[in-house]
Amino acid sequence: MEKQAPSLRLLELLEILCAQGQPMGLADAVRASGWPKPSVHRMLSQLEAGGFITRGLGGRLYAPTQRLAQLAENVLGTDTHRAVRHAVLGQLVAELGESVNLTALSGADVIYLDRVESAFPLRMELKPGTRVPIHCSASGKLFLAHLPPARCAALIGALPLVRHTATTLTTRAALEDELAQIKRQGYAVDAEEFVDGLVCVAVPVTLPGSRAVRCAVALQAPSVRTPLQQLLLQVPRLKDAAVALGRTLG
Repeated sequence: MEKQAPSLRLLELLEILCAQGQPMGLADAVRASGWPKPSVHRMLSQLEAGGFITRGLGGRLYAPTQRLAQLAENVLGTDTHRAVRHAVLGQLVAELGESVNLTALSGADVIYLDRVESAFPLRMELKPGTRVPIHCSASGKLFLAHLPPARCAALIGALPLVRHTATTLTTRAALEDELAQIKRQGYAVDAEEFVDGLVCVAVPVTLPGSRAVRCAVALQAPSVRTPLQQLLLQVPRLKDAAVALGRTLG
């Protein structure tokens, strides 16, 4: 068997760490990789020195950093399927008449990877690269609901649940209740929780044959033109688009 280059092993170790969905210790990384403990320890130290992973306060668990998250976002935004994804969003806007966006989880925020605006003059323009809070956006709550329970609890515990509108969920109990409902129903909503007068519904985008949520596709509109209940009627169409988008992420 051809010997694997050290640089490729570093990338493979990053894949292993990211696939866990939660911080990982040295022993866990050794078991998951099957490589000798000294080699894994050396590679973890190299990745930490490069700013791609970091250790928690206890010093024993490794987790991806914002630098690695930014790298992943850049790759997703510039790959060969970007035009296809943009076309899927454009078709949704042409059919449904309201703005559509593709988002991803980035640390404790939601980042807009792509967006197609409605042709209506009354709209809120949010360009790719825009970040919004995770606790009061449809996509953000969707991501939280599908995180591993331990990671979700840790993230919620560290979040400042800032009130943006009268309907923002600002207590942990209220947010956790909604996350449970999102998991049951398969979609999430923003009922004017981030911006007064703006409503949104989001559904998950997964890889074919996987339940892991990679992105979210969301439909957004001013409530005076398209009330939330009317947006909810488009959930089946959004799910169809999510399947098409998922095929571009494989």
